[in-house]
Amino acid sequence: MSLQFKYAGKTDKGLVRPANEDFLHINESNAVFAVCDGMGGHQAGEVASMMASDTIMTTFNYFQDDLHNDGNLDIKHALPLKGELLLKSIRLANRAIYNKAAGSSSLYGMGTTIVAIALEDDMISVAHVGDSRAYKLNEKEINPLTIDHSWVAEIQQNQHISAEEASSVVGKNIITRALGVHDTVEIDYRLIRVKPGDKFILCSDGLCGYADDEEIFNSIRKIRDDNNRIVDNLIQLANDRGGADNVTVIVVEITDIKQTDLPEVERFTLPSETSEILKYEDKWITKINDFIAHKDESQKIEKPTNKTTLFIIFIIFIIIAVAIIYFTYHK
Repeated sequence: MSLQFKYAGKTDKGLVRPANEDFLHINESNAVFAVCDGMGGHQAGEVASMMASDTIMTTFNYFQDDLHNDGNLDIKHALPLKGELLLKSIRLANRAIYNKAAGSSSLYGMGTTIVAIALEDDMISVAHVGDSRAYKLNEKEINPLTIDHSWVAEIQQNQHISAEEASSVVGKNIITRALGVHDTVEIDYRLIRVKPGDKFILCSDGLCGYADDEEIFNSIRKIRDDNNRIVDNLIQLANDRGGADNVTVIVVEITDIKQTDLPEVERFTLPSETSEILKYEDKWITKINDFIAHKDESQKIEKPTNKTTLFIIFIIFIIIAVAIIYFTYHK
């Protein structure tokens, strides 16, 4: 059997923000899903989250083989193809956003969090930067698969304080990692075996920043078989808490798998790139940007051609109609 899955996803600007800086990334053909939560102000945040999604979409759709075979971007970990590509593409997204921000005063300082999964055979790669989260949902509980890259999360881990104590920490919403803020990036990654019936939830902190894990689970435990209702309920939960932030939720359910002997990989942090790797990443960014520009230009050229074709067809119909009318009344 091959890997099969179904999914549901939605993004909502909430009740307070004037615009939505989150970006919902769904690439069904390559089984890649991500939630990106932009920051840096209305325009900049939207640009950063969209750029992250566009970079990952382009690399998976058009450059899988080239990116996989490029030894200059070696991540020095033995991972399945999609896991390796996910890490490389997130690095490229970071570099693309950073370069874009460096060249524009209006975009300076922009960034985005990301939590992403890639499905392959009977494995799921989970990668993240920032405080957007991934969960695994079962009948009795919801289990976090990621640890926030935030000041409060680091305090909890280093000082061993409770979640209740951490909730009163000043500056608890400060994140310690994001894409595009620095020229390099550290990415957390893990590889997990899946089975039919497993469900995974990705969300921005518009949800998990306003409801704890138990509250999230309680809001969906009675409807856990309906993916669309899970998404709707979680977005409603965020808005019921005031809707102070944009909120994005994706649910992915595994329905069948292709069994392998690949081992799981415990969570590790992919370190920042070396200066040599950055040079090759910049070459890749240029290659990707040129490809996107050429693709967009081709689409612009095709559109007038399609309009012209429709116009010609319309004229032909008019001529035929006039001819029919003429010969009908001149028999």
